[in-house]
Amino acid sequence: MSEVISNQVLMSKVLFSKGITSSTSCIQWVEKTDTSTYVIVDQTPFHPVSHIWPDHPADKGFLVFEGKQYTVTDCVTGAFDVKNNKLYKGRDIPVKRGEEGWHFVVVHELASDLVLNVSDTVELNVDEGYQAALSRGHSAGHLASYALNKVLEQTYWRKDASRKDVLNNRDFHSYAQVLSLVSENKSTDSYRLGKTLKKRGLNVAEMLADLALIETKVNDVLAIWLETKAPVVMKCEGDALTDSRYWCCDLGFGESITMPCGGSHVRSLAEYKGIQIALTLKSEQDLEMITTAS
Repeated sequence: MSEVISNQVLMSKVLFSKGITSSTSCIQWVEKTDTSTYVIVDQTPFHPVSHIWPDHPADKGFLVFEGKQYTVTDCVTGAFDVKNNKLYKGRDIPVKRGEEGWHFVVVHELASDLVLNVSDTVELNVDEGYQAALSRGHSAGHLASYALNKVLEQTYWRKDASRKDVLNNRDFHSYAQVLSLVSENKSTDSYRLGKTLKKRGLNVAEMLADLALIETKVNDVLAIWLETKAPVVMKCEGDALTDSRYWCCDLGFGESITMPCGGSHVRSLAEYKGIQIALTLKSEQDLEMITTAS
């Protein structure tokens, strides 16, 4: 049974895209159940897991109140129904972002025995090491997807495709990706090599025969890109959770990437010692790419 402490809530201002890992925040909403306390604040450095594409895990960290530290056990996307004064969390969210009368917010989950009230001031601290490891994994995954597209573009398409990435290579990653998962210093992408992809013009048989060679070439591209030590910039259209954010990296040589992404990321390719991929055929039509950052 939920106990709602407040009947008003504002949209959360998110700080993680600016590299901020600690904030003093004012509580806007508290909801208690038998097992948890859910808290929404006016601004937060925590990255919540997305309910739509949950590839990037929630940040870990702590809430500090009156000198005591409490573990944030989870952090999820929430949607608040203003008319009915009700909060929906994660997969229970029934509307798309931008729906009139709904505010999308960051929901921090804590232990059930914590007593907090609206207007209390708290401090939120993100586990910087964990967030940085996720950021390295996520940015590495982006680079690997573009490097894979670049290598496949050279040999493995027999006809043009309508969908190309920002580097003007046919977008194998976008066409074939069915699942992605970011973890500490790692990104895992799963691709489906079905009939549709073959019809689009990809020479799947030749590609699979050359997996080891493709892997080597992709790693060579990544090594060249890392040598640029290019900055990574997050461009934000606003501070709300639902405002668009873009991952931007200018690799030089006419290769500049701007793509929508809501995760946390590195600030520069200089943060890497190396990035390497491994390609594994999991079944006849299922290919996995694991990208590992060091």
